[in-house]
Amino acid sequence: MSFTADELEDGARTATGLEDFGSTYYREGLERTVAALNTEADLNDLGSIIQHATISNALIQRLKIIDTYRAHPEIADETIEGPIVILGLPRTGTTALGQLVANDPQFRSLRTWESQAPTPPPEAATQYTDPRIAQAAEDIAMIDSMFPDFKTMMSSEAEAATECQDLMGMSFRTYHFDGVVRVPGYVDWLLHCDMRETYQFHKCVLKLLQWHCKPSLWQLRTPVHMFALEAFVEAYPDAKFLWSHRDPAKVLGSVCSLIGYVRSWSSDYRNPHELGAEQLAWWAEATQRAMDFRAKFEDDRFADVSFADLQTDPIGTIAASYEQLGLTFSDAARAKVGRWAADHRPGHRGAHTYELAEFGLTPQQVRDAFGDYLTKFGATA
Repeated sequence: MSFTADELEDGARTATGLEDFGSTYYREGLERTVAALNTEADLNDLGSIIQHATISNALIQRLKIIDTYRAHPEIADETIEGPIVILGLPRTGTTALGQLVANDPQFRSLRTWESQAPTPPPEAATQYTDPRIAQAAEDIAMIDSMFPDFKTMMSSEAEAATECQDLMGMSFRTYHFDGVVRVPGYVDWLLHCDMRETYQFHKCVLKLLQWHCKPSLWQLRTPVHMFALEAFVEAYPDAKFLWSHRDPAKVLGSVCSLIGYVRSWSSDYRNPHELGAEQLAWWAEATQRAMDFRAKFEDDRFADVSFADLQTDPIGTIAASYEQLGLTFSDAARAKVGRWAADHRPGHRGAHTYELAEFGLTPQQVRDAFGDYLTKFGATA
């Protein structure tokens, strides 16, 4: 199956009865995504179905969001507080850190079910019984059944906080596509494109989600924000960051293992050494960009979190991070966060095994690529 941008747009219009995708900014990303899927991804039959559904849903949600704003222009008047953003290299504890913070009642987090289907906007009274929760849970259960090793690599729950890459995907400027299929040409374009409008649309979705479902102080999470922090802060000038640190040589093998496994669902293509080289280059670039941003702008926006500390003393680590960022850690929040930590101890989902050498990398090679990062954060990492 091959794709065209026009066919995908027409399908979304037919599915919704809507016409307006809003700003045409998204279109270049859609065309780049489609071109990469057609020429680089080497999709199998299942992969064609998955990617067609993924792109179609992004277009459908974009149509519905634009239509909701047309019917309720007052949503634009909503004020986003914060956000507090968790970033760092993948596999450095960003997921666990995000779930810990998400259990603090002062925060509004992006939940899996609403990330995939933001409209109609969630309501406070029904946010725990919304039928989209059951649908998301079914989807997760199906993935766990078809690909049982996945749950040892990545935690996913319908009502849990999730990364905000689905929101970026509605503008077709997200590294999420690389995580599920091989699209190096798309990533090369993405590394140099203007991300400002991506984050403006991202903010529109958050406003819609909090409109009838507060609080307004957001907690967000995804490593990919490191690629474009200036654009992110232009959209969210009050943003502060929790940066999770871990030795990159202990990270890259896990990153490649996860991506290689997920890509195997959609393609029979295998080249572990190519995958290792790409991921090393791209994440070294992301880390350098984040460090450059931090040096150029306000270092006091950041609190640094050690992966080791998070594993051994999650509550103390959260408390220290909050103090650095001027946040309150109430007794009620401490108790709720503590309960989550007790129920989700390291390794509770099983062991994820991998070897860095499988991907053509050595620990020294990885550490050399992250030399500046380790000089600055080596003790933390």
